[in-house]
Amino acid sequence: MAKNDSGDREKSSFIICFGEMLIDFVPTVSGASLAEAPAFKKAAGGAPANVAVGIARLGGSSAFVGKVGDDEFGHMLSNILKSNNVDNSGVRFDTGARTALAFVTLRADGEREFMFYRNPSADMLLKESELDLHLIKKGSIFHYGSISLIEEPCRSTHLAALKFAKKEGLILSYDPNLRLPLWPSADAAREGIKSIWEYADVIKVSEEEISFLTGGEDPYSDEVVYNKLFHANLKLLVVTEGQMGCRYYTKKFHGRVAGFRVKAVDTTGAGDSFVSGLLIHLASNPDLYKDEKKLKEALVFANACGAITVTERGAIPSLPTKEAVIDFIPKGNEQPHLCLIS
Repeated sequence: MAKNDSGDREKSSFIICFGEMLIDFVPTVSGASLAEAPAFKKAAGGAPANVAVGIARLGGSSAFVGKVGDDEFGHMLSNILKSNNVDNSGVRFDTGARTALAFVTLRADGEREFMFYRNPSADMLLKESELDLHLIKKGSIFHYGSISLIEEPCRSTHLAALKFAKKEGLILSYDPNLRLPLWPSADAAREGIKSIWEYADVIKVSEEEISFLTGGEDPYSDEVVYNKLFHANLKLLVVTEGQMGCRYYTKKFHGRVAGFRVKAVDTTGAGDSFVSGLLIHLASNPDLYKDEKKLKEALVFANACGAITVTERGAIPSLPTKEAVIDFIPKGNEQPHLCLIS
């Protein structure tokens, strides 16, 4: 809920999302460069915030922890969290920096490229002293990305929050969400993303991120995933594969879940929607990774979340409700295919 009433929730279902929230400016037409786009649609974005809203829209309980500017965009974003039933009590406002902006170039196939305005932006300036540890402690899952690792003081704040959540027994969920233009270099991105790799209980990556993190090795190789990315404490690693759906890996089994055929308009937020669909199942069943049948059912649901999201422009505006996902998934024995997530 948006009210500061998280103490009334059961720890077993409350998901904390940490990181950045920003404004995406999405072109009104696909296939045009930023300079050629005739107009842009304003949309709330930022991967961890997308996940928080996605969880709430699916009927789950979530909170967002992060920082925005003490400006119109920042207050708009905080209000969007509230209006979507996300606990926004962990949001802080910076009077000295603006809310981050991202202009998104949409290719004709719905894939996108980003140009960011954050020099610095408020999300980079979250301090450890501004963390609401009481809020984090009430969660069962702590979800985060890697963008908050790029600059201080947010990097140290991220590490403090992560370690606190781990100590309190929360499941740690990590989606690196690689955005190379934000990092000083490719090597810095690789090192930064890997620096917290072994804390995570659950990791979601794309095939492009596997290639990047492994120095160009085959992202479709099970051996590469197990030898280069799986670590001793990891419970579940999921690889999203764009049109082909996703793969899953645990210590005891691995496999693939196909996706759904849709016409992609904008892939922004699709991976975050996928994560929301997975985490809402994990929150209700922390041992999900031990039961392959139930895990596959959760991943079908997550695939459907991602597929629905690509059919509209913008991330948060296109995140589905639980009812929309259930209606979207074919009934009976019909198997889905071609899920457009990244």
